[in-house]
Amino acid sequence: MSSAWPEPVERVSAVLRAAAVDARVEEFPEGTPTAKDAAAAVGCELSQIVKSLVFVCDGAYVLALVPGDRRANEAAVAAAASAASVRIAGPEEVVHATGFGPGAVAPFPLRAVTKILMDKDFFRHELVWFGAGSPAHMAALHPGELQRLAGASTFDLGDHG
Repeated sequence: MSSAWPEPVERVSAVLRAAAVDARVEEFPEGTPTAKDAAAAVGCELSQIVKSLVFVCDGAYVLALVPGDRRANEAAVAAAASAASVRIAGPEEVVHATGFGPGAVAPFPLRAVTKILMDKDFFRHELVWFGAGSPAHMAALHPGELQRLAGASTFDLGDHG
């Protein structure tokens, strides 16, 4: 493991180290811009890829962790966040809310996210893979550890399809 990680990846790694969890951070030089690319690079099922999606719910930033094989259901996100209005955050809002660029959002540490929602479907797996701060870095954790470190509440957030 290289010690010269990009700064955002170092932030994610620091949380994992501090939590003393059994986690792997890996670099995929070809990049993992989509859930399909990430699953292929990692060699796992699409449903093991965590999509970290930023929503604006009644003006507050909410992070939804959704399996790679599903689409985030905005109505479910709104209900889980107890919000009347919900929309996907724009690129600048993503950076402001998370401290990470679009396509590189990690579930922690976050700047201005008020609530983190995690799909229950992840608990079918021993390991899930999430973005670790850059489009080329992924980290693997047990879903229970991911929930604990992210401080996430679990819901049914995705549309099967």
